[in-house]
Amino acid sequence: MTEKFSRWDSADYLKTEEDIDLYFEACLEEDPGDGSLIRSALGAIARARGMSQLARDTGLAREGLYKALSPEGNPEFSTVMRVIKALGLKLSVQAEHA
Repeated sequence: MTEKFSRWDSADYLKTEEDIDLYFEACLEEDPGDGSLIRSALGAIARARGMSQLARDTGLAREGLYKALSPEGNPEFSTVMRVIKALGLKLSVQAEHA
């Protein structure tokens, strides 16, 4: 008997604005410093809300957004900021105390 697995996608679990806010905040805190977790979170939030709408809101091509927010993507910081703003999110910084 073989087991079948389906692909797990965090976008399927981002149902409310609170879910999205908490998820994005956690990803900001846990990012290893290369932006990979932030990029992944933005991709999941974009899929949860609708990539086509995000493309309209940012003025960027839908295909370009999929590529930029993919695991292999390397979006420019300006693209990341446009996506964050269009998603209604806020990027904040606070000093890390040792």
